[in-house]
Amino acid sequence: MKSYLNSPVLKKKFVAEIEKHRKADQIEQGTYGRENGTWKGCAVSCSLRSLDILEGKKLEVKYNQHSRYEKELGIPEWLARLEDTIFEGLPKKEAMLWPTRFAKAVPIGKDLDPIKWKFCAFILKENIKRVLTLDIADDLKKQVVDAIRGVLALHEGAISTGEWSESAAESAAESAAKSAKSAESAAWSAAKSAESAESAEWSAAWSTAKSAAYTKYANHLIELLKKA
Repeated sequence: MKSYLNSPVLKKKFVAEIEKHRKADQIEQGTYGRENGTWKGCAVSCSLRSLDILEGKKLEVKYNQHSRYEKELGIPEWLARLEDTIFEGLPKKEAMLWPTRFAKAVPIGKDLDPIKWKFCAFILKENIKRVLTLDIADDLKKQVVDAIRGVLALHEGAISTGEWSESAAESAAESAAKSAKSAESAAWSAAKSAESAESAEWSAAWSTAKSAAYTKYANHLIELLKKA
């Protein structure tokens, strides 16, 4: 599968159409499409509607067929879903720019599947950092971090060799599952404590941290796409 079907013309027209949606204020979080005088939709729906416009197809209201990315853009479905997830997690101002940023960053004529391993490795490293800051027992923290590192090693191996090891994946999954079970009671206790301590200030802090995390995810994905 080659991104943009190896067509510079397709990319140029596609990016231009998405930018038209942005300038017309037709991009909106939380919907695959709605029409109330003016059509609005999310990153994926905007992209798919742009394709229909370019191809002269009958326009729909809702667009949630992520699999169309593969056939019509040469972009893996998993990447379409990642674009969608990041879009919904970004602060509103950044989200409005995201569909164009993503479309521009996708290279022409490249196999984008290896990006999955690299992006997952990035997320796993971020998770290790978060776990290390948790106020939980040291032995439990070590167990969870070791399990994440096992999965990280699997992805780093795939990045290095260009091949995914199913046997290693099964072993890493088993280890991660055991750690998850061990951590379940601790996580439940922490969640209950957070619930009892919940306040407007805490909620605002959580929202800010979440937005910052998605901004970091977005920027890293753009870097990976540009280097593909």
